Amino acid sequence: MPEAIFTLNAEIRNDIGKGASRRLRHNDKIPAVLYGAEKDAVSLTLDHNKVLQAQEFEAFYSHVLTLNIGDEKVEALVKDMQRHPFKPKILHVDFLRVDATHAVTTHVPLHFINEDQCKGVKLQGGHAEHNLADVEVSCLPAQLPEFIAVDMADVEKDQTVHLSDLVLPEGVTLVELAKGDDHDHAVATIKGAKGGSDDASAEDAAE
Repeated sequence: MPEAIFTLNAEIRNDIGKGASRRLRHNDKIPAVLYGAEKDAVSLTLDHNKVLQAQEFEAFYSHVLTLNIGDEKVEALVKDMQRHPFKPKILHVDFLRVDATHAVTTHVPLHFINEDQCKGVKLQGGHAEHNLADVEVSCLPAQLPEFIAVDMADVEKDQTVHLSDLVLPEGVTLVELAKGDDHDHAVATIKGAKGGSDDASAEDAAE
């Protein structure tokens, strides 16, 4: 994965308002705002095509990015991105400053691995259903994972993987689990096929 996608050049934007934003977009620029770390918010302008290219990589949304603003390099996370409803066009981006000494909270994707070797699928005729596509984590910026792996290899039919079953990188915690045991949500389940082999076996025995 090219490291260039994690570095974006930005310019400070002084022309504020809907009309100014429309003019920027017409010139293939994106209006953006940078906030957080107990500093004043700063309005920015970025190159549309560079951001459009970078956001195609999943890691763009869960990686600490570097914004080159003049001579200053600022580390930030993408917190929100507004898109055109049907055109491949980005309308606005919100960036959150990060401080190396303070924990950040953001969403990271889940990667489901070993599903083709899963006991419940390969040996028991079930199928996997994903309940979550990402999770909200809290950690220091340097510990932020690009994704969290969900190993399905030993999951059997009618078994559910919960948040508490996930193996997390060092220093990473799940925001939902910090809220209590009743927030231990289901991540994935191996379900039996409707009218599957068990039903067929019962019918054969009856005959």
